[in-house]
Amino acid sequence: MGDIEVSSLKACMDLWLDNQAGMEDTLSSAIARVSAAFSGLYNSFLGQTRLQARLNAITSYDQSNELFKAFLSAEMMYSCALWSDPEGGVRGDLEDGPHPGDLEAAQLRKIHHILTKARVKTGHRILEFGSGWGGLAIEAARTFGCEVDTLTLSIEQKTLAEERIRAAGLEDRVRVHFLDYREIPAEFEKAFDAFVSIEMLEHVGAKHYNTYFKLVDFALRSCNATAVVSSSTFPESRFTGYQAEDFMRRYMWPNSCLPSATALITAAQTGSCNRFTLEGVENHALHYPRTLREWGRRLDRNLTQDTIVKDYPALHERADYEAFKRKWHYLFAYAGAGFVKGYITCHMFTFIRPNDTPGRCD
Repeated sequence: MGDIEVSSLKACMDLWLDNQAGMEDTLSSAIARVSAAFSGLYNSFLGQTRLQARLNAITSYDQSNELFKAFLSAEMMYSCALWSDPEGGVRGDLEDGPHPGDLEAAQLRKIHHILTKARVKTGHRILEFGSGWGGLAIEAARTFGCEVDTLTLSIEQKTLAEERIRAAGLEDRVRVHFLDYREIPAEFEKAFDAFVSIEMLEHVGAKHYNTYFKLVDFALRSCNATAVVSSSTFPESRFTGYQAEDFMRRYMWPNSCLPSATALITAAQTGSCNRFTLEGVENHALHYPRTLREWGRRLDRNLTQDTIVKDYPALHERADYEAFKRKWHYLFAYAGAGFVKGYITCHMFTFIRPNDTPGRCD
C-alpha cells in the first residue's frame, strides 16, 4: 500500500485505539511483538549509552530552532501546558475557539506550578535535567530569584537558550551545561535546594532510572530539598522495558522509552536508598490534547518553506516540504489520540526529603 490521504487523522487514530484489543492476534501484532523483543534486548544490554543519548539529541532537537519557534509559545516549552478557566479549560479551543495568548498563559501557569511545587525561594539553587530552550530556567531566575544550573545534550538548544538568557540579563544566574546527566561534577554534591526535570525522562531508558534518581539524590541537600519530575508515561498494564519501534521512536525520539508511574516511584526509592518521600502525584494527561492542537495550529500559521529550507535544504521541493509538515501533524494527532484514549498518560511527581513537610501546618 502506498501513501493515503484521510479527512481526519484523529478519527483514524481513534478507530485504531478503539479496536486495538481485538487486533492483538493479527499479523501486525505478531510483528510488533518481535520488534518489541529486539528493541527490549537492545535497551536491556546497551540502553541509553552516552553516545546514544547524544545521537538521539541530534535527531530529536538539533534539527532547527526555527522549526520549534514556529509552533511553540513564546517561552518555548516543549511539554504539556496546564489549562484553566481563563483559557476555557482543556476544551476551550473547541468550545469557544482559540484566542491569542492562550498557550503562553497555560505554559506560564505550568512553569509556576512546577516551581511552586518545588518550594523554591529567592536565593535557592535549582538543578534542571533537560534545558529545552531555557524557558523554565529563565522564569525561575527572573520571577523567583533563583540560581539555575541546567543540562542539555543539544547544541542547538544550548545556543538559543544562552542567547535568550543574555537577552533577559540573567547570565549571572543561569548556566547552561552541555553535559550528560550521568557526568555531573563532584562539586554538585548536596549543592541544590531543588531539582526539576520536565519530560526528559522519556530519553533515560528503563535501565537507567535508578541511576537517574541516584544522581538527583546526590545533588540535592539532605533536608529541606524538593524534586519535581514530569514525564509522559504508560499505564502500568501497558508498561514494559520491551517497547516496540513505532512512529515516535522511528521518526521523532529514537530509542525513547515511556516509564510507568510505579516504575519511577520505585526507582526513586531504590536510587536514593529511601532518602525521598513521595509528596504528590498528578496526572496531566487531559491537558495534553489541547496543547498538541495548539501546536498544530501554530505550525500551519507560522512555518514557511523559505524559513525551514535554510536548515533543511532537502525540503526545497514543495512536495517534500508538505510531507515534512504532515509528519509533524501526524505526531500531534497520534499523541493526542493516545492521551484522549488513556493509551498514554502524563504524570508529575514531587519528592521531598524524609521528615520534611510540604508546608507549615501548626
